[in-house]
Amino acid sequence: MDKLQREEAVANKLRLLDAVRDKAIVKREIIAGITGFFAISYIIIVNPMILKDAGIPTDLSVFATIISSFIGCLIMGFWANAPVILTPGMGVNAFFTYTVVVAMGLSWQEALGISIVSSVIYVIIAFTKLSDVLAKGIPDTLKAGITAGIGLFLVEIGLEKAQLIRQGTNSILALGDLTKPATLLALFGLLLTLFLFVRNITGGFFIGILVTSIVGIVFGIKDQVAPSVGIGDIGKYANIVAKGDLSNVLSIPFILAVFSMTMILVFESMGLLEGIMPNPQKFRKAFQASSVTSFLSGILGTSPTVAAAESASAIESGGRTGLTAIVAGLMFAVSLFFIPLLAFVPQAAIAPVIIITGALMMNQLSRINMYDFSDWFPAFLIVVLIPFTSSISTGLAFGFVAYPLLKIAAGRQRELTIATYVLGFLFLCDLVLSALL
Repeated sequence: MDKLQREEAVANKLRLLDAVRDKAIVKREIIAGITGFFAISYIIIVNPMILKDAGIPTDLSVFATIISSFIGCLIMGFWANAPVILTPGMGVNAFFTYTVVVAMGLSWQEALGISIVSSVIYVIIAFTKLSDVLAKGIPDTLKAGITAGIGLFLVEIGLEKAQLIRQGTNSILALGDLTKPATLLALFGLLLTLFLFVRNITGGFFIGILVTSIVGIVFGIKDQVAPSVGIGDIGKYANIVAKGDLSNVLSIPFILAVFSMTMILVFESMGLLEGIMPNPQKFRKAFQASSVTSFLSGILGTSPTVAAAESASAIESGGRTGLTAIVAGLMFAVSLFFIPLLAFVPQAAIAPVIIITGALMMNQLSRINMYDFSDWFPAFLIVVLIPFTSSISTGLAFGFVAYPLLKIAAGRQRELTIATYVLGFLFLCDLVLSALL
C-alpha cells in the first residue's frame, strides 16, 4: 500500500471533527467540495428549466433547487460524514415533469404531493433493516455493473457538454463540429485536466475547471443561459413552499405514480451510493441522509433530491469525509448571490472533469467475471442501458430482472437469495407500470 492509499484509508475512517483538525485533509476536502459543486452546478439552471414545463415558475424553482441542495449537502456532511452531494436529480425531475404532469395530466402541486409520499416510504426503508436487506441482496457483479454504467453515463454527459458528440442524421450519435469554439475549448480543458491528473497535481480537476473557464472568458465562449433572477426575489419563493396536494392520494394515477417514483428514488440512490462511496461502511447513513433530503425537497417546492453522480468528481479529487459535502453545500448557498455569474463557467470547462471521472468509474468492469454469461449479461444490460436510456433506474431494472432469470435458466438458482427474487420482481413491476403510465 503506497502513501496515497494509506492516507485515503485513514481519511475514510476519520470522524468529521478529526478531519477538520488536519490541515492537509481540510485543504483536500475543500478542493474536492468546490470541484464537485462546479461539476453539478449546471443543475441550478437546468432543473428549473425542466420544472418550468410542469408549471413551476422558473425564477422560484431556482431558489428551491439551491436551498434543497444546500440543506441536503449539510445533512449528508454532518449526519453521514460522506463526500456525496445531494441535489434535485436529473431523471427523477423528468419523471416528475413529463410523466406525472404532462403525460398523466396531474398538477405540479399533486406532483409535489407524490414526491412527498414517495419520500416518506423512502425514509421508512432507509431507517429500517429493509435498507440492509436490499443492499446485501445486490450481487457483487451487479454492483460493479452499476458503477461502470454510471461511469459510462457520465462519459456520455461529458461528451455532450463538450459538444464532441451530437445527435446524428444517419446514426444515433455523430461526431460534433470540431471547428466550434466551445468544442475546441473543451478539448483544451480535457488535455489540461488529463495532464494535471496523471501528474497527480493536488486539486487538478478544480484547476482544470478554473483555467478553462478563464480561457473561455478571454475568448468570449459563454454557453449557459442564467435565469434572470436575483437574491432580491427570494421573498416570492414562499409561493411554492409546502404546496403539495394530497387530496387525490387514494386515486389510481396517484398510487401508480407514487410506486414508480419510490422505485426510482430508492434504487437509483442505492445503486449510485453503492457505486461511488469510497467507504461502504458509510452507506447506511448516506442512504438515510438522501431519504430525509428527498422528503424536504417536496416541501421546499422542487422535484426529489438524490445523490448526484457528479459526486464522483469530488471523490476523485480526494474527497473522503463529510467536509466535502459541507463545502459543496456552502457553495450552493453562496451561489444564491451570484446566480448570473454561473454563466461564466461554460459547459466546456465542466465536461473534461465529468469525462475523466466516468472513465475512472468504468474500471469496475475488471471485477465482473466475463467468462460467466449469467453474471456478465445482467451487468452488461445495466452498463449499456443506463447511458442509452439516460435513466439509472431503467438500467437497474433490466439488470435486476435478467439476473435471476439467467441463474434459473442455467440451473444455478442456489446462488439466488430471497432479496434477489424480491428485487427482480419489484423491478419487473416498475417496468410494467412505467410502460402503462
